[in-house]
Amino acid sequence: MQQSPEHELIPEAALKWHKAGKGAVVATVVETWGSAPRPVGALLAVSGSGEMVGSVSGGCVEGAVVTEAVEAIETGRSKLLTYGVTDDDAFSVGLACGGTIRIQIQPVGPTGVPEEILEELVAARAKRRPVAYVVNSETWARRIDAPPLHAERFRADKSGFEGAEFIAIYNPPLRMVVVGAVHIAQPLIQMARLAGYDPVLIDPRQSFGSESRFPGETILQGWPDEALQEHGLDARTAVITLTHDPKLDDPAIKVALQSDCFYLGCLGSKRTHAKRIERLQADGFSDDALARIHAPVGLDIGAQSPAEIAISIMAQLTEALRTR
Repeated sequence: MQQSPEHELIPEAALKWHKAGKGAVVATVVETWGSAPRPVGALLAVSGSGEMVGSVSGGCVEGAVVTEAVEAIETGRSKLLTYGVTDDDAFSVGLACGGTIRIQIQPVGPTGVPEEILEELVAARAKRRPVAYVVNSETWARRIDAPPLHAERFRADKSGFEGAEFIAIYNPPLRMVVVGAVHIAQPLIQMARLAGYDPVLIDPRQSFGSESRFPGETILQGWPDEALQEHGLDARTAVITLTHDPKLDDPAIKVALQSDCFYLGCLGSKRTHAKRIERLQADGFSDDALARIHAPVGLDIGAQSPAEIAISIMAQLTEALRTR
C-alpha cells in the first residue's frame, strides 16, 4: 500500500525521535494574519539533532523555529512564538505579500507533550479514528478529545482557538477508491495522490487492473462490492465508479450508499444515470440516498480527454469535501 504523504506522519516522527532518545518538538501554526505561508494547524516536527518533518512557514522562518525547538528540548518548556513574514520573504515562497504567524512550540516529555498523549494520538491515527489534541495556551493543560465533541471542526477539518484552548484537529488521511481501471483512472489516481489522497483501484478484470497499466498502485482484483467492504469506507473516503458497466458499478454504488463516504461519483451520461436510478430505486434506495450520487461525475467544465475528466472529478470532490 502507498505511504501517506510526509506531512501526515509528523506526530509519528516526533514519537519515534523521542523514544530513540533524540528529543523531539512539535511546532503548530495556531494563528495567522495576512497572507501567511501555511494555514492554521500546519505542523513541523524537529528532533534534538535538527531533523525536520513538515513545515510551518514554507521556509521563511523555519530556521528560527528549529533554533527555538532545540532550546525547548533542553529546557522542557512550551512556548508561543509570533513571526512576521516580510513581503520579500513572502515572495520567495510564492506569496504576493507578507503576513504574521503564531506558532506553538511543544517539546515531547514530562513538562511538554506527555509521551502517553502522543502515543494515544498516533494510535488513533493508525486506526483511522478522528481525534482532537487540545492545549490550553495559558496553563498548558493537554488532553485528547473525540467526536461528537468539536463536530463542526471535524467536519470542516479546521483547527483553531476557542478561548484559551487551541483545538488541533487530526482527521484520518483522505482516501479515494476508484472502481474501474479505465483510462480516466490513470491521471485521476496521480492527481489524487498529489492532492493528499491515498488511492486504491478496484477491478476484477486482470487485463484492466494490471501492474503494467498502473505501476506501483494498490489494485484490488475482487468483485467491487466485496473489495469495498473489505477495504472499508468512512467519512474521509471518496468513491468513484468508472467501469460504465452496471454489473460492476451497481454493487459498488450500493455499498457506498450504505456508508459514510463523503463523495460518490459515477461515470455515465444523463440517460445512463436515469436507468441507474431506476435500478437502485427498485432495490429499495430512497430518493434522499440517491441524491448523494454525483452523476455524470465531475463538474461540467466541458472536459473531453481522460486528464480533463480527472480534473473535473477532483474539482467536484474537493467542493464536496470543503463546502458540504
